Amino acid sequence: MGWLWAIIVGLVLGVIARAILPGKQDIPLWLTVVFGILGSILGNAVATWIGVNNTKGIDWTRHVLQLIGAIVVVGVGDMLWQSVKGRGRGTRA
Repeated sequence: MGWLWAIIVGLVLGVIARAILPGKQDIPLWLTVVFGILGSILGNAVATWIGVNNTKGIDWTRHVLQLIGAIVVVGVGDMLWQSVKGRGRGTRA
């Protein structure tokens, strides 16, 4: 059940991150999910580092940090995906 939950959270965070970032991110949906999962892991690590990973009630700070992590990972990942994708097209011609 943990993996299913990670995929769902990754999808939601990745899609929200793509909506927040300006411009069009030309990455496939599966990569959006992977980037969302990585952003969630990054946000959880930062939350643990600053000591707000486990609070009573809803962990709003942790969720915001997860979203920020997803935004960063989707933004950087999109740039990397475009450079790899673009380089692949250039070598075929």
